[in-house]
Formats: sequence, C-alpha cells, structure tokens
Amino acid sequence: MSTKPTRRPVLGSRWPAAVLTAALAASGGAVAGPTPAQAATTKTTKVKKDWLVDLALTPLQVVNSVIGAPAVWSKKDATGRKVTGQGVGVALIDSGIAPVKGLAQAGKVINGPDLSFESQATNLRNLDTFGHGTHMAGIIAGRDPDAPAGKEDDPKYFAGVAPDAHLVNLRVGATDGAVDVSQIIAAVDWAVAHRNDTGLNIRVINLSFGTDSMQDPKFDPLSYAVEAAWRAGIVVVVSVGNDGATATRVGNPALNPYVIAVGGSDTAGTLTRDDDTIGAFSTKGDSIRHADLVAPGRSIASLRDPGSFIDTNYPEGLVADTTGRFFKGSGTSQATAVVSGAAALLLQQRPSLTPDQVKKLLTSTAVPMKGVDAIAQGAGELNIQAASAAATPTTATQSFPRALGTGTLEGARGTAHVSDSESGVDLTGERDIMNQPWNPATWTAAAAAGRAWTGGTWNGNVWAGTGWNGASWTTQTWNGTAWTARSWSGSNWAARSWSSAVWTGNSWSAGAWTARSWSARSWSGSYWSSRTWQ
Repeated sequence: MSTKPTRRPVLGSRWPAAVLTAALAASGGAVAGPTPAQAATTKTTKVKKDWLVDLALTPLQVVNSVIGAPAVWSKKDATGRKVTGQGVGVALIDSGIAPVKGLAQAGKVINGPDLSFESQATNLRNLDTFGHGTHMAGIIAGRDPDAPAGKEDDPKYFAGVAPDAHLVNLRVGATDGAVDVSQIIAAVDWAVAHRNDTGLNIRVINLSFGTDSMQDPKFDPLSYAVEAAWRAGIVVVVSVGNDGATATRVGNPALNPYVIAVGGSDTAGTLTRDDDTIGAFSTKGDSIRHADLVAPGRSIASLRDPGSFIDTNYPEGLVADTTGRFFKGSGTSQATAVVSGAAALLLQQRPSLTPDQVKKLLTSTAVPMKGVDAIAQGAGELNIQAASAAATPTTATQSFPRALGTGTLEGARGTAHVSDSESGVDLTGERDIMNQPWNPATWTAAAAAGRAWTGGTWNGNVWAGTGWNGASWTTQTWNGTAWTARSWSGSNWAARSWSSAVWTGNSWSAGAWTARSWSARSWSGSYWSSRTWQ
C-alpha cells in the first residue's frame, strides 16, 4: 500500500477555508463559505503506479452527513445514552492502530494479540507501521478527545461514524502490508473466542481485506472462518475489492453469502444523493455475489499515521491543512469501515439484534442509486438514519448452505504469498506461518465451537501470550522449533526480518505483495481495500 503523509483533522480544528477553496478550485467550483460539503471535488483522475492520483477530497463530516449519522447520534438507547456506538466493540483486523490524536484516549483502543511479523519487535508491537489500519480506525470510531458530548457533528472536531465505540486492535499486517491468510484466520478465530471477555463486547469485525482466491467459498477456510464468526453473533463487514467495474468476482471472503459485502460509492462532493455514483475502483461482482450495499469510499480523509509506509510513499495523500493530522485514500476499505461504524450504532441502539437482522436493516433501508449499475450497487447506498428508524425485522434469517471449510489454505491465498527476501522462498501449501500443518477437520470443529484458540495457542502452536494487562494482550516470543529454526524457507527468522528497530520495507519480496491482497485488493496495492492514497 502506501505510506501516508500528515493528515488534517476531521475533528481537530474547523476545516480551513484554504483547503475547501483549493478543493473546489480544482474542479472549477467557487467557495461560498467553508462548509464541509464543499471539501470534495470531482476531478478527472489518473493512474500512478498502483494508486489513483485523485484531487478529490471528502472530509469524514461529509460522509457522516450523507449517510445520516448525526441524526442517529441525537437518538437515545434504552438506557438513556446517546447512540454514538457506546459499549460496542469493533474488532479491526488490519495493520494495527497508531496512538494518534482521536485514537489515543483511554478506552478507545484495546490491543488484542499482535499476530503480525513485527510482533517480535517490542518497539513495534501493536502499532501501525503500514498506515492502513489507523485510517480505517479513524473512520469507524475516531473521536477528538476534546469534543464535548453532543458536539460530534461540530466541524471543529473529528468524529468517526461511531465515535464512542471502542476498537479491538488485531494486528496482522506488517510495514508493507505483508500478511498470510493463516494470520487473518487466526485473528478472526481470536475475536470469536474472546468476543464476550470483560470490556471487549466484540459485536463487529471489520475486514478491509480480500484475496483473489478462485476456491469455492463453501469450502474455503477463510470463508468458513468469517461465517463461524457470523454464527457466533458477530457482524462481519468485508470489502468486495478494488478491481473495478469489469471485475465479475468479488474478493474472498466477501464471497461468503452471509457476511456484509461492501462496495464503494463516490459522493461527487455533495450532500445530495442524486449525483452519487459507484466508485471507479469498486469491484462489480456478478448476479450471484456482489456488494450487498455501498458506502462512500472515494478520497475519504481520515487520521494520518506519520512515518508509516503509506505516509512515506504516498505524500500526495496528505491533506494540505495546518495540522498535518489527516490523510486521504480511496477504496472499498474505506467504505467497509463506514458500514462497520453504522453497524456499531445499530447494535448500541438495539443490542439484541442478530447479524442477520443488522444486515437486513442496512440493506432494506439503503437508497437505490439513479442511473447506476444494479449489480454493482447491491441494495443501494447506506442510510443509517433510515436503518435506525426502521422496525426490527422479524423475517431476516438467511438460509444459504453452510460453509464446510474443508478446502485448502493454499486455495484461500489465491495468488498472494509472503516470501522470504533472503531465500526467495514463498510460503505455500497446507501450512501456516509457523510451518504448522493445516488440518481442516480439526480446525473447522474448533472454529465452529469458538475454541480454535486455547490460551495463546492456535493451530497447535503458540502465537500469543495468555495474559491481559487491562489494555493489551501479552505477546509470546516466537522462538519454538517452527519459527527460529525451521521457518517455511528453512532459514532462521529470529532477529533478522522484524526484530530490528526499523522495518526495512523490503524484507518481503515486492513481487507477491504489489497492489493485490488487502481490500484495495491487498495491502501493498490490492489485498487491502484501499486502492488509492491520494
């Protein structure tokens, strides 16, 4: 993916008039006043490397207004609290979360185990050296600590869609976004196993990630993992991918019919829906599986992670204001984060909702888009205000065939593989990153029961510690036979690739991770769902 430059605050100070003026000038507009709605433009874009260089700018306040979030924030739940996501945990399976303003206050982020390749470096553990996760975290639940209650919509402050939800940081991605499917599955399983732990209350999983797997989702293990989480009562929100209007297959695990698959829309820089379109990046899918609904995803300004890979490599993503707090990016990753925040609002308002009911509420109240491809938009564009006002569905149960999970781990990877830069050996076949054999029969039974983790052990090997210090899950040193002496390439990983103070950015072969795997289609370009940082 990319490194992000400094971003400007969606919550900090009022959006500077200069920023709004520049944004409109780029599209030939005129500024009537520094209103947030004027901060986005519709400039013709051009491709630069794997990222779309785009002059548009969509502040998160515009996104919140378009989907109707402020109207929901003014409502109260059964206990009399404002509906801002309070008490709802959103597990963010991503590249980590940096403690920047808007995410650093006590109780906002709870660190689960760091399952990334950088977990062995104490100075990098649980942080975000890539930058993607921090951007998603801001969209879902960011909140300026000095924003008074009831002032979430004040343009002087930055606020995510569910500004008072808490985030459970399940880090899997390294500096360049490198991650194996086995790490994603382990993170999903951890969220299921610990969903009801004191202080967590994990009700939503955000997965802005997808592989190009051609495996039948009924048998695919990643598809099985997210369905197991859904059946355990967790709303799983997944990006469809960023392969555009000609792509007829969504990413994996968005292929699973139960989860909420999200496409990206382009608001055209206005608060009206009449001119909204599908983002050029958003994967169309086919008549059988496509986005369930879409949400704003073009040039979304969220929190910047200074010095991260995205920040460093994509300086054009920096929002040009005086704060340096904000960074913009486009993709179904951002759209997915918007929907995850919306789900958190519904679950605070009505804690007894099942995942199927949440999906039904969001899709049945989505606004059909005019003149837009019917397959690409799914049910239409997210309208959380209407969803919060709709009656709880009584007939929402989905009845698709159950996933079996008996397929291959290699099939779930698609064409994305992590690789040892020294030996040139890719991690392939039926083994996880610890070189542990993959046994579908054993794993599927444990995952379905929510017992795939035993203490810090997953798939027969120790991945994490078993302790909890009130804010973070402890991390176990990977010094067993599978890691330090017998990695998949047969070489020694200890103190070589990720124990140094600074990640080199080239420890993983660029060939395997260029614009492919995270919901942009990958972190470094494609699998992570943020295709453009501009």
